Amino acid sequence: MTLAADSSPSAIADALLAAAREAGALAMTWFREGAATAAQVSYKAGGSPVTEADLAVDAFLRERLGAQFRAAGWLSEETADSQERLSRTLTLVVDPIDGTRGYAQGDRRWAVALAVVLDGRPVAGVIEAPALGETYRAAAGAGATLNGRPLQLSATARLAGGLLAGPKTPGEALAAAAGMHLAPKTPSLAVRFAHVASGAFDAAGSSPNAHDWDIAAADLVLREAGGLLTDIGGRAPLYNRINIKHDALYAAPAASHAQLLEAALRDDRTRAAHAARQQR
Repeated sequence: MTLAADSSPSAIADALLAAAREAGALAMTWFREGAATAAQVSYKAGGSPVTEADLAVDAFLRERLGAQFRAAGWLSEETADSQERLSRTLTLVVDPIDGTRGYAQGDRRWAVALAVVLDGRPVAGVIEAPALGETYRAAAGAGATLNGRPLQLSATARLAGGLLAGPKTPGEALAAAAGMHLAPKTPSLAVRFAHVASGAFDAAGSSPNAHDWDIAAADLVLREAGGLLTDIGGRAPLYNRINIKHDALYAAPAASHAQLLEAALRDDRTRAAHAARQQR
């Protein structure tokens, strides 16, 4: 099956879903829950781990999705980037294993994250987290599901007393500013944001420098479930640009998202004031 640029978002999402399930099953062959992976592990410049599972899944997805989306660009964490993708109407955005460090240590919170981007925004996205038994699927305008069941976030605004997912720094300060409890860090950013869409977390944040492949699929899942993912200024991320890194991001149900940004701004002002005092 070859999909054209004018294919429906649902048809595109179905193709991603089938590929993600096979990719997840492939990654599971090396995964060892609670123990070090059976895959060989090496390290990129900067110290990030990459396993033979990451590379095998990347190769599988490039062959599988490349055949289905012949006219699409390709952007993957494990493939050298080419700006040729900027000329394509559709671009596949792929993280073969999001949360590799956790995967390599036997943490179940990792995922295969796939998205198709059109004009800077995702139109289809899938997050396959096989060790958790969770499959998220979203198509623009057609909603989001978890294991086939529709996701719909509450329209009631609530952050105080809720659970915030994020890195310890600056997560602890943001949680304090929002009156929330900080959950242990989820290794996969895609899973972290998807768990806001499922209601497991009330909000989530990320440090600066997340890449397109970390967040594109979760962005759509969250939005189609009734949530928002933006920077501190309320701007939604744009994808398939020359610069594929993003500022710190904030995820919450639409009804409480403004509260999260207000807390983030208070935290920013507090840290700025503290830095100014330190310089005196």
